Amino acid sequence: MSGLLPWPLQSVVVLATWLALNNTLAPGQVLIGVVLAVALPLTVRRLVPVPVNARHPWRAVRLLLRVAGDIVIANLQVAVLIIGPERRLRPAFVRIPLDGRDPVGTAILAGIITLTPGTLSVDTIDDGRTLLVHALDVADEAALVATIKARYEAPLRAIFPGPEGTP
Repeated sequence: MSGLLPWPLQSVVVLATWLALNNTLAPGQVLIGVVLAVALPLTVRRLVPVPVNARHPWRAVRLLLRVAGDIVIANLQVAVLIIGPERRLRPAFVRIPLDGRDPVGTAILAGIITLTPGTLSVDTIDDGRTLLVHALDVADEAALVATIKARYEAPLRAIFPGPEGTP
C-alpha cells in the first residue's frame, strides 16, 4: 500500500480539497479526485530529494498559527513604515546563524522569512550554516536574529530534527 500511496495523509487532503472545490460528490468527480489523490503524491515523491521526517504535528500547527499572526502584524508595520518618512527606514542585510541541519527545516525557515512582509531570505551561506536575510527596518540586528531563532527556528528544529548525529 505504501507503494501506491506513499503519503496517505496528503492523498486524503488532495481528495478532500478536490471534492470541496467542486462542491459535489458526483461519482465522476469522486473518481477524478481519487485519481489525483493517487497520482499527485506519486509524482511529487520523485521530486523530493531527501525524505521528510517531520515530528510533533501540533507544534507545526502552533508554528503555522504563529506565522499567520506574524504576517498580519508585519503587514501593518510595513504599511506604517511605507506611509511614514523614508528616512525612518533602516534596511540591512543580516546573517542568521542556523542551529538546525535539516535542509527541509532550513527551506521552510527561509520561506517563512520571505512570506513575512519586510523581510526576505536572500541566500544560505557557509555551507548552509548561515541564512542571509534582508530586512526593511533593522533597529537592532541582534534582536532580529534572536527573534527569528526563537519564534521560527527553534520550533522548526523540533519538527525537523535533521539527520541522525547532527546537532
